[in-house]
Parts: sequence; C-alpha cells; structure tokens
Amino acid sequence: MTEREKLMRQLAANDFAIVELHLFLNTHPNDNAAAAKLDEYSVIASKLRREYESKFGPISAMGRDSNRWAWISNPWPWDTSNEGDK
Repeated sequence: MTEREKLMRQLAANDFAIVELHLFLNTHPNDNAAAAKLDEYSVIASKLRREYESKFGPISAMGRDSNRWAWISNPWPWDTSNEGDK
C-alpha cells in the first residue's frame, strides 16, 4: 500500500468516526466524552487532509490549491493501485 493510500484510508476512517459521533450526539447531546472525541477526530482529520493535499493535491473541488481544476487530475483520491487490496 502506498503512502497516498494509507493517508486516504486514515482520513476516511477519521471522517467515518466524525459522522458516527455526530449521529450519536443527536440522541445523546449531553455526552461530554463523545463531544470531546468528536473534537479530537475533527482535529486529526483536518491535519490528515492538509497533509494529503500538500503531498498529493486537493481531495475535492473545495481544496486549497490555487488551480481550480487541479482536483480532477489523475489519480483520483479514491483510486487504488490494487483493486483486490481491500
């Protein structure tokens, strides 16, 4: 697995945790531990996103790159080198 793929998987895992924590907090709004964990994962995801984009380019059209079309260049962030490696 390449460094690019590792970063993307870490980012996807953190983003998944963020969504799940948001859903949990919808039904448990006073859970301070979950809210703290959400903040922690949000910081980690932000760092991972900046690292990924600095090394491999923007992940989406909303990326920080000054070239507004840079996000469409290959390889796409979700492309993997081995389809069987999942």
